[in-house]
Amino acid sequence: MIRHAPWFEEARLGMFVHWGLYALPARHEWVMNQEEITVEEYSKYFQRFDPDLYDPREWARAARDAGMKYVVLTTKHHDGFCLWDSALTDYKATNTPAGRDLIAPYVEALRAEGLRVGFYHSLIDWHHPDFTIDGVHPQRNSADVESLNAGRDMGRYREYLHGQVRELLSNYGTIDYLFFDFSYADTKIAEFWGGKGSDDWDSGKLLAMVRELQPGIVVNDRLGIPGDVVTPEQYQPTEPMMLDGEAVTWEACQTLNGSWGYHRDNLNYKTVDLLIRMLVDGVSNNGNLLLNIGPTGRGSIDPRALSSLKGIGEWMKLHSRSIYGAGPAQFIAPPDARYTQRGNRLYVHLFAWPFEYIHLPGLAGKVEYAQLLNDASEVFLQEVDPDQEAFNTIPGGQPPGTLTVKLPVQRPDVAVPVLELYLKDAARD
Repeated sequence: MIRHAPWFEEARLGMFVHWGLYALPARHEWVMNQEEITVEEYSKYFQRFDPDLYDPREWARAARDAGMKYVVLTTKHHDGFCLWDSALTDYKATNTPAGRDLIAPYVEALRAEGLRVGFYHSLIDWHHPDFTIDGVHPQRNSADVESLNAGRDMGRYREYLHGQVRELLSNYGTIDYLFFDFSYADTKIAEFWGGKGSDDWDSGKLLAMVRELQPGIVVNDRLGIPGDVVTPEQYQPTEPMMLDGEAVTWEACQTLNGSWGYHRDNLNYKTVDLLIRMLVDGVSNNGNLLLNIGPTGRGSIDPRALSSLKGIGEWMKLHSRSIYGAGPAQFIAPPDARYTQRGNRLYVHLFAWPFEYIHLPGLAGKVEYAQLLNDASEVFLQEVDPDQEAFNTIPGGQPPGTLTVKLPVQRPDVAVPVLELYLKDAARD
């Protein structure tokens, strides 16, 4: 059953955190897969994982200051390494030089900042001895895959998976969001041979346990069965997402630079204005943005990521009411703009700054006041006669029903300028 999650739908912006042993090689969180590293070879990172600068209070403050409302941390990624003191494995942070449970202080820090608590948990585990080798496994090209798989038992792994989820949802109080990752049984990607899905995870039973332990939790859609949230990854839907003709809650998962884990040499960072336009574009289509950071092996946030978060936060301080609690508008935005709407307020996000005038189809007679949101300075409304002839400094007429807003020539010094239009009561029907 897909459940309605009001807090999630109103939050709009969250922080994803990918952090684990892969921060030490610092060349992508799938490094074990991409370089076909064996468990034995990968253990050098386990022996040296010592995040002496880890302070989740700094993470939480950075998220809050960026205008984020929830955070999702990788409790275990595909390499199988656990950030908490699991009773079911020795492959955990308490047995590294870190020497402690890293999830408990994370949960405490989020609650102290008033943020919702989210866990990511991988369904995949390349370290576990019962997880069978398939086309996604680091040892997929081994000459002796068949013999390596002999004796492996997905039934035993399934018990381990369920047991670890039970630990996470039993030992840290209320958890608001659980992001599973990922099922690949039905993919058409040929390289993903032997893909695993809902039968391998016993997803129905697993989800029922999650609901029993945390009745109010939001669960994503990657168990191979329906969840509460649809999670498009590294692309932006061009319209509201639908399922069987009904709008669904969705969240675009995006990176700063194409890598989820810390990647020292990846310089392909998105600009702040692009990140904000992605957020706005998502909200205009009734979606959230879950924006990822990958802390370093010492546990600190990369300065480049901090700079991005700071830039988003500066914009959100002035423009957050066009995002929080807002969603799709009942009107069609002009080119190079996106609308969001919150009650009787219509927000015009200007992706390109026009010269003097912006023309808004269908809004004539429907707006009683307008201002720039960044400083609450008034802008003027006009309804140009459709038959007006353009002559020198006089613009030509616009189609009937068009509202024209006169803007200053100089663009506001913000990443994405926003107009706030106060709609007349009749315009909201």
